[in-house]
Parts: sequence; C-alpha cells; structure tokens
Amino acid sequence: MAKPAYSRVLLKLSGEALAGTVGSGIDTKTLNIIAHDVKDAFETGVEIGVVIGGGNIFRGVAGSAANGMDRATCDYMGMLATSINALALQQAFENVGLYTRVQSAITMNEIAEPYIRRRAIRHLEKKRIVIFAAGTGNPFFTTDTAAALRAVEINAQVILKATKVDGVYDKDPMKFKDAVKFEELTYIEMLNRGLQVMDSTAVSLSMDNKLPIITFNLSIPGNIRRAIMGEKIGTIVR
Repeated sequence: MAKPAYSRVLLKLSGEALAGTVGSGIDTKTLNIIAHDVKDAFETGVEIGVVIGGGNIFRGVAGSAANGMDRATCDYMGMLATSINALALQQAFENVGLYTRVQSAITMNEIAEPYIRRRAIRHLEKKRIVIFAAGTGNPFFTTDTAAALRAVEINAQVILKATKVDGVYDKDPMKFKDAVKFEELTYIEMLNRGLQVMDSTAVSLSMDNKLPIITFNLSIPGNIRRAIMGEKIGTIVR
C-alpha cells in the first residue's frame, strides 16, 4: 500500500461546507459525507487536525457590516458558531468510528477541552482527530488565520483548504467563465494578486513558516485522501 505524502495535516473546513445545498445551518447528509471522506483519509495512517469555520451560522465581519454591531462582539458570536459546528463534526466523526477531541480557544469546560498545544499533539499521536473550535480566541482574526496558527503549533506539514471550487482562480469561476485556474502559486504571488482564498495574515504566517497550502474541491468524494497521498489536485501554494 502506498504511503501518504504527509504524516500530519491540518484540514480547514469552512462553515458553509456543512450547510451543503441548503445554504445555511447544518445539513446532516453533507456532514455524513464529510465524515466518511475524513475517515477514508485517516485510514492512510495520517494524523489529522481540523479547524472549522462558522459562516453557515454567523459570520462576524458580515454581521458587523450589515447591522452596525460592534466588530469584536460579532467575532465572538462567530467563534461560538464554530463551536456548534465542532460538536456536530465530532458526533459525525464518532458515528463512523473515529476517535475525536474538541479543543476550544474559549473556555467551555462542559463541551470541550481548553486548547493546550502539548495535549493536542498527544491526542494526534494517539490517533485521535482533534477539532479546533473558536478560532484563535481573539476578535479580528479569521478561522483561516486560526488554521495557519494551529498548523504551525502542532507541526503539521501542510494545510488542506477544502472549498467549493477545485483550486485557486484569477477571478471567481462561479461568476466568470473565462476564469483561469492556477496549478501552483507562491505566497507572494497570492498576496500581490489579492486572491481571496485565505486572508493575508494566514498566508503570511504560512510563508514565514514554509507551510504549504493545498486548495481543493471538498464536494468531490475522495479528494481529502488524494491530497494526503500527494496526488496533484487543486492548487498548491508554497
């Protein structure tokens, strides 16, 4: 059996991914599909950490802009949304036989462990999937930045950024038929072009720590495993 290209990865899932075609909230059918895909990838022997967003429930930036609410308050609301998604993921993973732990950057003792780096690494070594909730625990930082930060902290070898499209394009492929896909990009190219796949803080942190980012389409079954096995899918930023 072929060996995976990486021994430890950080999987970044958007909150919108859990909504499926419904558009908001949590679609249990989509959740079940993601759980089976993660199990398929996990069976290669790789250690997996997961950072989940909360955009299917509440997005801090959008809430602040639309309602005139305080940005910090909206961001904390978004962190709570990620915690709801983390619990949903935990249940879905355990339903397919995966051992998991949820660690939260905001203290919520009744539902999650506090985020402790060494404990998270130990869980990974024991072949548990660790789901990181509540972003970085700080307002004004996105879950993309949380993904880059946690990836560096747990010594992950790559960030797997699962999205709705099959890579990075020069413009939105959902709106423009002539959008061109990039097979590979450097961090600087991504920043200079203003490509909104991950925010600039996350890209800069990844660049400083030489952490590659692979962006791919989550909706294609088996893509998480393919990325882990080193197959050429999506776009790689390095």
